[in-house]
Amino acid sequence: MNYKSYITTLLLLICSFGVAQETALKLSLNEAIKYALKNSYNVKAAANDIASAKKKVWETTTIGLPQVNASVDYQYFLKQPVSLLPAAAFDNTSSVVETVEEYFNLQANREPSVPEGFIPVVFGTKQNVNASVTLTQLLFDGSYLVGLQASRTFLKISEQANEKTELVTREAVINAYGNVLVTENSIAILQKNLKVLEKNLSDAKKIYENGFNEEEDVEQLEITLGNVNAQLNNVKRFKEIAYQMLNLALGSKIDTAIILTDSLDSLTQQNIDLNILTSDFNVSNHIDFRIAENDRESKRLMMRLEQSKALPSLAAFLNYGTQAFSDSFDFFNSNQRWFQSSLLGVSLNVPIFSSMGRASKTAQAQIALETADIRLEETKQRLNLQVQKARSDYQLSIENYNTNKKNLALAERIEKKQRIKFFEGLSTSFELSQAQNQLYTQQQNYIQSMLDVIAKKASLENALNIPLQ
Repeated sequence: MNYKSYITTLLLLICSFGVAQETALKLSLNEAIKYALKNSYNVKAAANDIASAKKKVWETTTIGLPQVNASVDYQYFLKQPVSLLPAAAFDNTSSVVETVEEYFNLQANREPSVPEGFIPVVFGTKQNVNASVTLTQLLFDGSYLVGLQASRTFLKISEQANEKTELVTREAVINAYGNVLVTENSIAILQKNLKVLEKNLSDAKKIYENGFNEEEDVEQLEITLGNVNAQLNNVKRFKEIAYQMLNLALGSKIDTAIILTDSLDSLTQQNIDLNILTSDFNVSNHIDFRIAENDRESKRLMMRLEQSKALPSLAAFLNYGTQAFSDSFDFFNSNQRWFQSSLLGVSLNVPIFSSMGRASKTAQAQIALETADIRLEETKQRLNLQVQKARSDYQLSIENYNTNKKNLALAERIEKKQRIKFFEGLSTSFELSQAQNQLYTQQQNYIQSMLDVIAKKASLENALNIPLQ
């Protein structure tokens, strides 16, 4: 490959990479929800919590399984300890004393002070190695059995938290998606209004120059034009924030380009479903109620754990070890002698008296369980009320949508009539301004009512605990 073809190939690669980088996400609302359920930060964190909970279950399980530990100890006595033995135990006392005195002279360069009738003696070697392997097995422990159940309950809590996170993520994506569509529609409407106002102002100036209207009429249109232009600039700035908020809900980088394939009108029509207002609600299936039930179960297990601490625990162990002794470090020599040992035992631990400490902890756990029962009943009542409110809000949003749709059509006709009257000299600029402001208000109310239908439907689905499709 020559130099020119190499440069051409490199440029093509750079261009293709740039095109790939600029590829935008094209998402319908359902596709955005599915995308978020895989990539949302909260969903990923909840999945990690489940994985951690599974490891916690196994960690707790291993407490009751055999445990094997090995140890190797090396000791070097910088100065060996001395023991005193009765002198009467030896026939030739003087020779022993001389040997010990010699030892002390070498070690301390002074005469040892030995109690009368005793002989100082040094036992063992200066160096030794001790290697051992110990097998332990828990035979019975009430705390372990309760802890094993609690770890499984903890896993269940993590799984329920993940389910709750998915429902919340769905609602967040719906709201963020709807906000972007509202912003886009607002920009389109304001640009249309601005274009009409610019033409009206231009025509009004020509009429004023010909002396057929007042300067105040032109100034009134300029005020209205300035207000609409300011609103348009503000919505354009918010548009970037709305897209960033959608990216955050999706779990993508906030500067990722997104193209929304659903329109606000189509989503509104899709989300008008009066049948959902009469759908059945089973509070026991709601994720919040199941979380509260699981919380109560965890408090019950905590009480049982405190009660189980009054039970005895039993464990068995088996130990095997080997030792070697030497005055010099030659433990790896083939002629080094090693001494074997082995031990089998059982350990029983019986709690007898704790100065009422265990009873106090058990009482606290009992109170926590009673509080969990109270919270469970509160959750039940709150969820029933939440469903009633969500149904009312959703029904109101549909009614407001229908009302605002009619009002928008009326406001458009009124504004059009006032505009015709103004340019024919039959009405004032103030009357035209009122009609225009009324139209702009109804336009925003109509757009907001469409978003409310979508958002309130999502809230009602969460209140009813409708599962993800």
